[in-house]
Order: sequence, then structure tokens, then C-alpha cells
Amino acid sequence: MKVKRYALSIVLPMILMAAVTYGVGRAILAWPTGEASVSRSLAAGRTPLWNTLTDFGSSLSDTPYIVALTAIAAIGFRLLYRRWRESIFLVAAVWGQSLIFLATTEAVGRHRPPVEHIDPAPPTSSFPSGHVSAAVAFYCGLALVLTTHVRNRALQVLIWALGIAAPLAVALSRLYRGMHFLSDVIWGALLGAGCVVMAARAILYARERRRRSELVRSA
Repeated sequence: MKVKRYALSIVLPMILMAAVTYGVGRAILAWPTGEASVSRSLAAGRTPLWNTLTDFGSSLSDTPYIVALTAIAAIGFRLLYRRWRESIFLVAAVWGQSLIFLATTEAVGRHRPPVEHIDPAPPTSSFPSGHVSAAVAFYCGLALVLTTHVRNRALQVLIWALGIAAPLAVALSRLYRGMHFLSDVIWGALLGAGCVVMAARAILYARERRRRSELVRSA
């Protein structure tokens, strides 16, 4: 029963997101979007200060940092809440987007913007932005868990503001540094958000959903 539930709530949505991601990527390649002009405009306005700031912004979602931060957060949640639900949710959201990204990026095969790349170009293609999808999955997933256990409205707003600001900084930094087109970071954000929603429904709120369903059936 659990295997079927997880297959329907995690595996199937991931397959669907991967299929849609591939389809969108191929469609973008088929129809020119004119996004190169955005990349050229950003490259033309580069300054030493913004080069430094965006280096930090991009590093917020570098793979080693995301892996380490996810592990630390997962252990912290386990110790703090004395259960695995929040930890498994965050790991599922972060690794879910990573698996979808890895399954689609090479198949899409989009070249990176025709400007100087400030960062070393990884072997994956430009679409979607793995940095952005990982940032959304981790920082927004973290914000979702924390605000679930916080009752103070002002603190909830602050947590979400930071949880959204980090992926936004990553997205702008990747654009500025010539590593992605605009549509790459937009779809990366959507992919990360989709994985957060998927993992939340399957793991974080699954017990509450089952309880409500049982109440409805017994009514």
C-alpha cells in the first residue's frame, strides 16, 4: 500500500515534470526567443563590484553547498522535531529536482548564452538552471518547514522573505554571469517549486490529508 502511495505521489509526478521539462526545453530550441539580447545587455554592464556580489549569489546554490546544507538541515530537523518527516521532505524536494535536472538537461542540449561566462561552464546544458531549481527546492523547502512550526506572523514573513530572496539572488547571479538564458532560470524556479509541492503533499502533509479523507468517508 505504501509503495503504491509513494509511486503515485512522488515517482509519477517526477516523471511528469521530467517529460514537461524536456518538452519545454525542446520547444524553446525550436522557436527562437530573442533572449540572447538580455544576456548581452547584462554582460555589457558588468562591474567589479557586481562580479563579486554575483559570485557570492551564485555560490548560494553550488552543488557542494546544497548537498552539505541539506544534510545539516535534515539532521537538525530530526533532532529538533524528534521525527523524520521534515527531514525526508527536504531531501525528497532537493534530490527530486536534481534527478529531473540530470535526466533532462543533456537530452535538451541547449547551449549557454553567447557571452563571456564568468564561471566555469559545467558539462550539463543551459536548460534548465540546476542552480536555480536547487535553490528553490532547498531554501523554499527550508522556509516551509520552519514556518510550519512558527506561530509568529512577522517571523513567518521574515523566514519566507529570506527563503525567496536566496533563489532570486541565485537566478539573477546566473543571468549576470552569462551562465543561463532567462527562460532557463524561470523554468528552474518552476521545477524547484514543483518538487517542493510534490514532496510536501507526499510527505509533509500526507498524514493530515489521510486523516481528512478518513473523516470524510466516516461522515
